[in-house]
Amino acid sequence: MAKPKIVDTNFEAVDLKAGTYLWCACGESKKQPFCDGSHKGSEFQPRKLEIKSDTRVKLCLCKHTKSASGLCDGSHNSL
Repeated sequence: MAKPKIVDTNFEAVDLKAGTYLWCACGESKKQPFCDGSHKGSEFQPRKLEIKSDTRVKLCLCKHTKSASGLCDGSHNSL
């Protein structure tokens, strides 16, 4: 199983409007923390993040989160 590229050993706090976003799981996107399609040809797939109302979220940049949507779960603390 391939390992994702670690972008940073922290999270990125972003303000998002209600809607659907694709979080980059491979670490190769040039539009971090969001997917730009760089995973094509790999075993990685972006994870869907659905935001119901405007909010601030912490998105994983170490790419080791267990969250199904890419939200930071603190996994970076053990890298």
